[in-house]
Amino acid sequence: MGFELVEATIADIQAAMESGELTSKQLVLMYWERIAESDKNGLTINSVLELNPDALFVAEALDVERSFQGPRGPLHGIPVLLKDNIDTNDKMHTTAGSLALAHSYANEDAFLVKKLREAGVVLLGKANMTEFANFMTNGMPTGYSSRGGQVLNPYNISAPTGGSSAGSGVAVACNFCTASIGTETSGSILNPGNLSSTVGIKPTVGLISRSGILPISTSQDTAGPMARTVTDATLLLNVLAAADVSDPATGNGLGRRQSDYTQFLDMNGLAGARIGIPRDYYFEEVSEERLVLFNRAVAIMREHGAVIVDPADIRIARQIVYSSVLLNEFKSALNAYLSRLRPGSSIRSLSDIIAFNHQHPLETLKYGQTLLIEAEHHTSATLTESQYIRDRLTDLRQCQQEGIDATMKEHQLDALLFPADFGARITSRAGYPSIIVPAGYTSDGVPFGVAFTARAYEEPTLIKLAYAFEQHTKFRKSPSLKSFI
Repeated sequence: MGFELVEATIADIQAAMESGELTSKQLVLMYWERIAESDKNGLTINSVLELNPDALFVAEALDVERSFQGPRGPLHGIPVLLKDNIDTNDKMHTTAGSLALAHSYANEDAFLVKKLREAGVVLLGKANMTEFANFMTNGMPTGYSSRGGQVLNPYNISAPTGGSSAGSGVAVACNFCTASIGTETSGSILNPGNLSSTVGIKPTVGLISRSGILPISTSQDTAGPMARTVTDATLLLNVLAAADVSDPATGNGLGRRQSDYTQFLDMNGLAGARIGIPRDYYFEEVSEERLVLFNRAVAIMREHGAVIVDPADIRIARQIVYSSVLLNEFKSALNAYLSRLRPGSSIRSLSDIIAFNHQHPLETLKYGQTLLIEAEHHTSATLTESQYIRDRLTDLRQCQQEGIDATMKEHQLDALLFPADFGARITSRAGYPSIIVPAGYTSDGVPFGVAFTARAYEEPTLIKLAYAFEQHTKFRKSPSLKSFI
């Protein structure tokens, strides 16, 4: 009968490799074939930006290692795509989707890439993304980059892909890889996870190192796994969650970072869990059809023992308004990153990127660069602006203590539950974790997910809840890749 690639989990793959039915080399070739058929031809999903020219050799070497020494662990020989803002010191570029950085190679692996390589992961390639993680301009469609073009939603081409980890989510959904790594500043894992019917873990800021990731924000950026199941995402989290001396944020995880998150994959995880629903404000843009899907998900949780507190409103939700934090941190963080590019790079600052785009407007400025220009000319890159400092303090106070913390304490909650990524504004500014899980599809085939959120380093609770919900529903289905709605 042969190995079935579509929807194969990490456990399925490891079992096939252990039995001799499959090798990592064969697996890479199978993914290449699907990419050739549907990503760059046929439906032209356009989720894969670049393939690793060494992937096949790495896979072969890992097959040989397996035969002599056994697997390093559950990720041995597993092909993973990386979002194109994550550094790899190999033959692949790191560009954040920008033509200004089209010839940019990293000096060294990002810390998380080192951890993946150590675990035996095959870096299959780089995933397309919204250019500069959707911090380039106003009005740019999610999933578009000047270097990679537009990522399409395989469930319905008229639907958005979500941003900015569009390619990371879509490639997983289409079975172009086993799993992927995305990044989030404000909804960039949760949003594409929602719209690609995948599981995305947006961890506590500091759980995973940000070293070697082209940044937006020093206070909100984080990487996270995207996969087709909670188990697979959790296996990746096990490898990614590690302290890194070059990223001070990871020091906060001392004593709170778990050595094995798979221990929290509990089929009965919903039983007795107190889950609150912040109805006020966060449901204003939820369509009637999506509200039905959300309420169905809540009913299922209740059936399996969850105590639903509805509503559990966040009292200051409407007070959380525009913040200048990202705009101020972007220039500072990006200039620091660009200054460390390889010798000979012509791009060393945000102003260099803006100038390059002005010189090549037809190729780079389809949607403009309003945010790049605003960051360049209205921030100092020193983070000394009084407005920035006030906004940063306000974000922490409102989103942590007065927001999520106060609501969870008031109702004695284990987690909050949001529709899709609608809670991203408050959770991202708080730096708190969320997990998005498939919860169904609209009548036109567009995926819908629900997001569990908790306080810092409470990933174990979220994994338990997300896994139990997934196992009791199994809503996710693979896109056909044959015809669009």
